[in-house]
Amino acid sequence: MKLTTHLVSAPLHTPFVTALRTATHAESLLVELSDGDQSGWGEAPQVWKVTGDSLAGSQACIEGPIATALEGLGPDDLTEALRRVQGAAVGNFAAKDAVDVALHDLAARRHGQTLHGFLGSSVDVVRTDMTLSVGDPSALAQAARDRVADGFDVLKIKVGTDAAGDIERVKQVRAAVGTGPRLRLDANQGWTRRDAVTVIRALEDAGCAIELVEQPVAAADLDGMAWVTDRVGTPILADESVFGVRDLVNVIRRGAADLVNVKLAKCGGLAPARTLLELARAHGVGAIVGCMMEGHVGVGAAAALVSAYPTTAVNDLDAAWWLREPAVTGGIRYEGSLIHLPSAPGLGVTGLAA
Repeated sequence: MKLTTHLVSAPLHTPFVTALRTATHAESLLVELSDGDQSGWGEAPQVWKVTGDSLAGSQACIEGPIATALEGLGPDDLTEALRRVQGAAVGNFAAKDAVDVALHDLAARRHGQTLHGFLGSSVDVVRTDMTLSVGDPSALAQAARDRVADGFDVLKIKVGTDAAGDIERVKQVRAAVGTGPRLRLDANQGWTRRDAVTVIRALEDAGCAIELVEQPVAAADLDGMAWVTDRVGTPILADESVFGVRDLVNVIRRGAADLVNVKLAKCGGLAPARTLLELARAHGVGAIVGCMMEGHVGVGAAAALVSAYPTTAVNDLDAAWWLREPAVTGGIRYEGSLIHLPSAPGLGVTGLAA
């Protein structure tokens, strides 16, 4: 098998603003894994503020220890290859994710199956929410109306920059879209525990009907997140607090959250993601599958996972929707809140866009 990496920078049609950063491009490292006849694809996004992974670091890891670990294996040695990828280096989750997905993609293609079919599913449509970037109340309200008009009925509002202002922003969004669409919040670690409880309770009292609140406090503050979870009625979703199995076990033991957001670039690919979803299910913890600022390869892999491993709430897979133009040809297609999975083998990606 031959590993090739491709650096890509895809402009967004609208800036993406969170409590942690502002993005105008989706910066990724695409991985192409060839058996000489066919290629499997994977994607390593640059996620400085969450995983610490950079494009340069991912490229060095893939072309160095991961490539070395795969030496001597053939394209049908999937189980052993996946095991070696995870053991090739400490951390470097985006790099592991990219090669893990490429291995799965290539294996699916060699069997003449779609990736979701290879994972055991015939479901070729999954749903996603739509994220509203951080902004002033009027801009957020207008963005919410626009996204509902585009066909999205679950909206995720980025908050966490200003607790007092967050209350007003969310109220205006709810007033703008009415009672139909579901609203969820993502603080991206931006609140203190007391601010989180104050904001969530105020929105509960105002009847804003918030579906869930994602990562209200700092990732390492599981005691703080458990404190919040115990004091509000709205479900709490752990994101940055959970990378792998040990993290999820700690969340479960402390009762720190009601749900977990599983992301391939946080945990290292499809194989560890499946383990996290099964662990959450076994312990009665809800789950969604999310994404970083990824393109059609990364989001396509996550959508294939959702097809085969249904989650307890609508998933957060809108990242590729923000791209002005895809970095690859083929793959998933958006239609309002629906993501259509390809009927072609693997991820359906046929190559880099011109």
